[in-house]
Amino acid sequence: MTRELTFEDYFPARPREKGPQAAERLGIVVGGSLSKGLEVKLDRTTMIEGVAVGRYVVIEGEKLRFFGMITDVALDNTNPMLAKAPPDISDPFLAEVHMGTSVYGRLNVSPMLVLEKEAREPKPVKSLPGHFSIVYNATEEDVSRIFGRAGEEGKRFFHVGEPLDMGGIKIHLDLDRFVERSSGVFGKSGTGKTFLCRLLLAGIIQSDAAVNLVFDMHNEYGWESEGEGGFRVKGLKQLFPSQVAIFTLDDESSKRRGIRPDFVVRISYEQIEPEDVIMLSGLIGLSESMINAIYFLYKTWHKDWLDRLMNMTAEEKEELARDHGQHEGTLEALGRRLRFLERFDFLKPHIEDPSVQRILEYLNRGISVTLEFGRYGRSMEAYVLVANYLTRRIHEEYVRRKEEALGKQASEPRPLVITIEEAHKFLDPEIAQQTIFGTIARELRKYNVTLLVVDQRPSGIDEEVMSQIGTRVTCLLDNERDIQAVFTGISGAGELRQVLARLDTKQQALILGHAVRMPVVVRTRTYGTAEFYASFGFAEGEELQARRAKARDLLWGEKESDGSN
Repeated sequence: MTRELTFEDYFPARPREKGPQAAERLGIVVGGSLSKGLEVKLDRTTMIEGVAVGRYVVIEGEKLRFFGMITDVALDNTNPMLAKAPPDISDPFLAEVHMGTSVYGRLNVSPMLVLEKEAREPKPVKSLPGHFSIVYNATEEDVSRIFGRAGEEGKRFFHVGEPLDMGGIKIHLDLDRFVERSSGVFGKSGTGKTFLCRLLLAGIIQSDAAVNLVFDMHNEYGWESEGEGGFRVKGLKQLFPSQVAIFTLDDESSKRRGIRPDFVVRISYEQIEPEDVIMLSGLIGLSESMINAIYFLYKTWHKDWLDRLMNMTAEEKEELARDHGQHEGTLEALGRRLRFLERFDFLKPHIEDPSVQRILEYLNRGISVTLEFGRYGRSMEAYVLVANYLTRRIHEEYVRRKEEALGKQASEPRPLVITIEEAHKFLDPEIAQQTIFGTIARELRKYNVTLLVVDQRPSGIDEEVMSQIGTRVTCLLDNERDIQAVFTGISGAGELRQVLARLDTKQQALILGHAVRMPVVVRTRTYGTAEFYASFGFAEGEELQARRAKARDLLWGEKESDGSN
């Protein structure tokens, strides 16, 4: 009996270079464009239910191999009448005839990179594979060639997760490129931004790619914290006891949680400058006349301006109004606006040990600092004031040291990554041009200082600042303005929006930008498992043994002290 010839008989698949895994064929290219992506007709043997948006594929051209991402999955047919008058498929034979011939699955694939056989590094896509080019699932070898391998010489690659529906294949982040420019972690509330940010910080510390200053608003980074389900996860200090220091604004809160902080941060009234307070304008309602009054008082009374304003008498107000043209009502209102500072016990009239210098000492030694806010984390005013105050002075020191290094008078400072939560409070369009955080974002890596911003409202961040954020790690977002903000300055955003909209609410993220060669959707590593701790050299069993030994020592010590045996 003569066998019926198939498409594959007329157009046999071109042989593919052998890799560590057998490549699974999906279909063939039947159309498309560079701007809108490729249309791929699925083979009749490929189950459309097993193909997911975000998966990676390789397209075999005549001379080039294209690496791309599935951005859409659709059902199609050769006869539009089939949609209006579906055939009777109760007969398995008829169903088999229709599947893959009159009806079939179709993919949209966005080609991202070209893998030239003679070139080591992938290149951007500037052409397309021809009609009927074969499309395969990407293998581990293909993915590793794009995203790197752990232990690759001269590179700091960090395992951040796995591609969707490609379990066992690792996606690595280039940490040297990650810290070169400011980065962001975005996602709606409850999507695991804190766990993801802590994962990234752990990779930076382990690889020594940079030193970190974390403004820990809710006490979640330094020491152990509670995850979903009530289980406890270890903080950065526990994973890296000699590489991380915990500073705190609230010593009492630290002690209640069993933490012995390395330093208690205190700020003197006389150290606060106008720029430290003006950052709070949107939060406490400072008018333009009040801001002008602040600068006048600072120019007149210098470092005593804030203390004298808070304790200003009626006679002083009259004198300022009479001799210097200041309005008494403005001074009165300004004093009321700043009265909230009296609630903060970390503000003192005078301090002997400047906190900025202590933080710099640790950073210069390569020790990352997490600043816990304790009970003050519930106050956005406290968080913005302290983060702005410390960052301004640390940045000034980095600028000074960098300029000295340019003049060969000193060595360059270590790269520094500053992590801030609720970033839109610091980078709002109305103030971003004047704040130190906006300055750092626009400077890129000029002075070896970059930001890691964490926010659930990226639309509240200034567009110019967003355009300077090099790597964006985005969990699920459902607000259209936030989604649009994340893709500011990104080519091919239309197709990627579909991918972002289909993320799960937990442990999935779209990573794009400076630290990855192409956008990637990953299921992020699970923070807090024994395997995770072991990858950082932390043996949970040894810790438990140490705890038991300590408990035994305490027990025997008590018995010896009371004479029992």
